[in-house]
Amino acid sequence: MRASFLLHGIALTALLGGCTMIPHYHRPAAPVSTTWPSSGERSTQAKDDTALLQDWRDFYRDPVMQTLIATALENNRDLRIAQQQTAAASSQFDIENAALFPTLNGTAGANVQKMNSHIWSLSRTDEPIYMRQYAVGFGVSAYEVDLWGRIRSASRASFDRYMASALNQQAMRLSIISSVATAMLNWVANAQALTLTQAVLANRQRTYDLVRQTADVGTGTQLDVAEAESALHDVETNVEIYTRQKAEAFNQLTLLVGMPLPDATVQSLNAKASLEAVSAFPEVPEVPEGLPSEMIARRPDIRAAEADLRAANDDIGAARAEFFPKIQITAANGTASNNITRLFQSGMGAWNVAPQITLPLFDAGRLTAQLKQAHSRKREEVARYEKTVQQGFREVADALIGRETYERQTSAQQKAVAANQRQYDLALQRYKAGYDPYLETLVAQRTLYTAQLSAITTQLQTLSNSVTLYKVLGGGWNDTPPKRKSSFKEHIL
Repeated sequence: MRASFLLHGIALTALLGGCTMIPHYHRPAAPVSTTWPSSGERSTQAKDDTALLQDWRDFYRDPVMQTLIATALENNRDLRIAQQQTAAASSQFDIENAALFPTLNGTAGANVQKMNSHIWSLSRTDEPIYMRQYAVGFGVSAYEVDLWGRIRSASRASFDRYMASALNQQAMRLSIISSVATAMLNWVANAQALTLTQAVLANRQRTYDLVRQTADVGTGTQLDVAEAESALHDVETNVEIYTRQKAEAFNQLTLLVGMPLPDATVQSLNAKASLEAVSAFPEVPEVPEGLPSEMIARRPDIRAAEADLRAANDDIGAARAEFFPKIQITAANGTASNNITRLFQSGMGAWNVAPQITLPLFDAGRLTAQLKQAHSRKREEVARYEKTVQQGFREVADALIGRETYERQTSAQQKAVAANQRQYDLALQRYKAGYDPYLETLVAQRTLYTAQLSAITTQLQTLSNSVTLYKVLGGGWNDTPPKRKSSFKEHIL
């Protein structure tokens, strides 16, 4: 009966802590425009934004790219670090949340005491007196009744920081996906530029041989030979540049993936001779004109910043509760006897309850300073949240403008390559026919090569902008953050 009474009493005191002093939370207004900027060339009407909510595999459809991304998500060391940080934050929340409940301990002990010699004379015999005490029981020690919500506030702050860690992990995951895709595109672009440069080198070698032959027979000049040789060595230099950049892009890809690439993956990667060989990205995310800027709040990094802001708001509640009395309860129930053989017999029950109230009277301003510090940290987190929103808005705005302009730039660049090819063909014909000096052909050849390299760069920028747009819009929004864990008290109340 007494044990039942004690357990019910402890449970009742645990339920008393049902309030907190956490200030009511208001999400700060986003310090950005309500619509995305546009160059005025788009005519897409507003659509349901669910088109943006897709898994990364639906966007990155190239099989080689999917293999690289999946391997990176499994092996990337930065992501592993973030995962362990999130796991540690989750455990910290469990630690803070456990303080809401009393800790029940089982105890067993024995105390044997031999009386001092001056007491022996009181005995009817000369034998010393031994005092024995045995006890078995259970109880709680220094359990704090959370009347003012101090522990609850700390628990909520810990959970919000766990949320921030989990969302930062999502942001890193999204960043790794985009980085792997960009690294692969860079590798393919450098491989394509290297192939083009090697072809141009072979062409200039033939041209150099032709010019030297014409000079040997007297129909050309040594100036033409020198110009052809200079152009040849320029391209030889570019071959080494693109060879190095291709190798560096491969090393970057290997680092992101987190392991040496399997031979089969390398072979599939080498088969990508040009950016046209990379599976095209779908028209997703399709961003309609005038898309509300509130959508940016779905980005994991912005949601993480808001979770940190909520945690700072929770800390204010914990700091406020420090000004009020703390009630701690120590209680025990069990059996006690001076004879171990009678320890569990009827009538040997024993219990004790020792409540303690602590009221802060003087602390030299420590509690006030802690509260001011909590408010300052909240204002800091507000500013950090607003900065994150502004940065995210700028990234999306840049990517949207890039999407509009890169398409037109690519079309114009392709036309320029075609025109420069015609110019070079005509200049070469006129040189062979003896109408123009070799300089005209050399200029046309260099202009064509430059235009072809620019076309590769523009195509790379166009694809990279699609990768960036997917990233800055938050990408795989089907990845939901963890839900708030509910304690036993929250469930009851």
